[in-house]
Amino acid sequence: MTTTWTSPLQALRREQLRGQFDPWLLCVALALAAFGVVMVASSSIAVAEGAGLSPFHYLLRHLIFLGAGAVLGAIAACTPLDFWERHSRVLLLLAFLLLLAVFLPGFGVRVNGARRWLTLGISRFQAVEAVKLLLIIYLASYLRRFGDAIQHRLLAVLKPLGIAGLIVLLLLQQPDFGSALLILAIVIGMVWLGGARVRDLTTMAALTTPVMAWAALSESYRVRRLTSFLDPWQDPFNDGFQLVQALIAVGRGEWFGVGLGASVQKLFYLPEAHTDFIFSVIAEELGLVGVVLVIGGFALLCGRLFVLGQRALDRGLIFAGYLAFGVALWLSVQALVSIGVNLGLLPTKGLTLPLISSGGSSLLMTVAAIGLMLRVSVEWSRAERIAQISAGAEEGGEHAP
Repeated sequence: MTTTWTSPLQALRREQLRGQFDPWLLCVALALAAFGVVMVASSSIAVAEGAGLSPFHYLLRHLIFLGAGAVLGAIAACTPLDFWERHSRVLLLLAFLLLLAVFLPGFGVRVNGARRWLTLGISRFQAVEAVKLLLIIYLASYLRRFGDAIQHRLLAVLKPLGIAGLIVLLLLQQPDFGSALLILAIVIGMVWLGGARVRDLTTMAALTTPVMAWAALSESYRVRRLTSFLDPWQDPFNDGFQLVQALIAVGRGEWFGVGLGASVQKLFYLPEAHTDFIFSVIAEELGLVGVVLVIGGFALLCGRLFVLGQRALDRGLIFAGYLAFGVALWLSVQALVSIGVNLGLLPTKGLTLPLISSGGSSLLMTVAAIGLMLRVSVEWSRAERIAQISAGAEEGGEHAP
């Protein structure tokens, strides 16, 4: 008979084991954030001066939100994942309350005809940015609790779709069509990674596609965006203006760009040069080389998150694994849409480039999400080390006299 022997020292070591941050994840995130600071400085000075503000107004604002996000990220990195899982239902309720709060007089703020922001006294906060992360936390918990049902029952698949549907309806009332599509992509992607059957996903697509198509065509400005996307040069000074200026910026960059800070399009030609269309400024100033580096950075970041999620699942950390999958889907899809809009591959949507664009709420929550992912890497590395010690103890037990 074989017995497993564990010394008191080994038991103590297991209790005292600490995990480690994933160095690749941390370094890539820091590199993208640092690059974002440089590009916000380059693209926002003319915008700030044109608005009668200090030349470094948007840069300072960007740094403040980056610092606040780092604080939230540090808190998330030091908080056990079990805390977030236990409170996932409360966090989902908070997400709905945030979306409803934008409609409250005196609390919600209307900007350019849209009610997407909450007033926080000294600044505004876009509620949907927090909702993305809160929803991912809830879905990761749901997939851990109902993973088997997701793989065999349509009803288990329809529940997260129903939650996403309610969130989408609230977003369309703001209106925020781009974020609504992003939320649907995250939910469907997480459910698919959770093992849902193809026929169930087809049913989800059949239910959501007509609704989103109706929403896209029900507003005249969305129809104009679609038609201008198909042929921006037909009306280059009105509906097609943004895309035309973005394509001019991309074309001027050629291979190596016109030089950092030397963009012409950011000088009041390209709207939202420091936010939604910052990628066009990157293409103009740094050329194809800069574009490839940015895309490569996001590929490495999101690819690392997917790898981390799979490793967590392999170690039985189900909640952590799906959490990493959800954040990876969020960042990859949002980056893909933002880049696609700048390159004229997708219709215009108000989505920032994660970690790079000057967007206070988006930057704040993205950095917080990176902190949460670092916590996932800590708990995975700790589980990995415990498994190695256990394997060594079993091997020692087998050879014990």
